Amino acid sequence: MKMIVAIVQNADRDNLSSALSEAQVSHTRLNTTGGFLRAGNTTLVIGIEDDQVQRVLGIIEKACKERETLHRPGHGALHADAYAAPAKVLVGGATIFVLSLDQFRKI
Repeated sequence: MKMIVAIVQNADRDNLSSALSEAQVSHTRLNTTGGFLRAGNTTLVIGIEDDQVQRVLGIIEKACKERETLHRPGHGALHADAYAAPAKVLVGGATIFVLSLDQFRKI
């Protein structure tokens, strides 16, 4: 058994969740906040059999795309870079962790 933890931008959340549901992949969505851009994102937790990992990773890759956005440092917070100039950064895609599980149970 494996546990896939996928951190995705909120813009990709609904497309990914729909794609996983269509593929009959059970998942749990958690609202989270990223540390770099300080923006909302979603973390999906997926328990899956070992032989299904590549299929699920393919679904995630297809649903989560990188895009360019304007990052305004210090927006909404007081810290050292609060007066730095805005910069274009790539967001989207997914950060994925695949972990081995000793046990997976639905009760």
